[in-house]
Amino acid sequence: MSILLKEISLRYGQRILLEKASATFPQATLTALIGRNGTGKSTLLRAIAGLGPAEGGIELCGRSLASLPARERASTLAFVTTDKIRIADLACEEVVALGRAPYTDWIGHIRQEDRTIVERALQLVGLEGFARKTMDRMSDGECQRVMIARALAQDTPVILLDEPTAFLDLPNRYALALLLRKLAREERKCILFSTHDLDIALSLCDSVALIDTPHLHHLPAGEMVRSGLIERLFAGEGLCFDPRLRSVRMRGE
Repeated sequence: MSILLKEISLRYGQRILLEKASATFPQATLTALIGRNGTGKSTLLRAIAGLGPAEGGIELCGRSLASLPARERASTLAFVTTDKIRIADLACEEVVALGRAPYTDWIGHIRQEDRTIVERALQLVGLEGFARKTMDRMSDGECQRVMIARALAQDTPVILLDEPTAFLDLPNRYALALLLRKLAREERKCILFSTHDLDIALSLCDSVALIDTPHLHHLPAGEMVRSGLIERLFAGEGLCFDPRLRSVRMRGE
């Protein structure tokens, strides 16, 4: 398994977010991480990336996260945050080349092999014609693809993304999710991303991980639809999950 969680617990101050949660996320799969605001989606992703504390065990590709030196961790897992990033002075290919840092020498020398990997990463996200364009001249969707290309250039078996569709309109949200699904299947990446888009999570992903504090439920997307867990998640908020439409609406609509 690319990601293995073994009875992990997460806390925010005195508040328990997850308690003894276990799950496995295999290679070549796309998984959506869903849950209400403040339930710990970002905290869980950061813990898996080794950027935040967690009790219990986390393994990446069969090795304990705690035992991985920083350089090996960087060649095992890439993390795309939710922040809007506009780097005005660097061309796209230079931003993507930052993903090669775990493999360069101490002065960051880029070899021809690295340049080839950068070119392929841009091709995979459909931005091969944007190599010399700077991100301040690009749309939010294009910038998000640049950051995914940087993660691809990092050449890791595991990619985490925190709300990658947050600033995109509906067509671009679907386009980005379709890209992630293609990368998971064709490049055999284990991709886990947090999202509030239930329709995307349930229609385009292989599986869905749902945080219902303090529990983590991980099921194939079709089973998640039938499980009733999403309906229970939104109970009491005036919202109703319609499994036929795979969407949330106000009760009575």
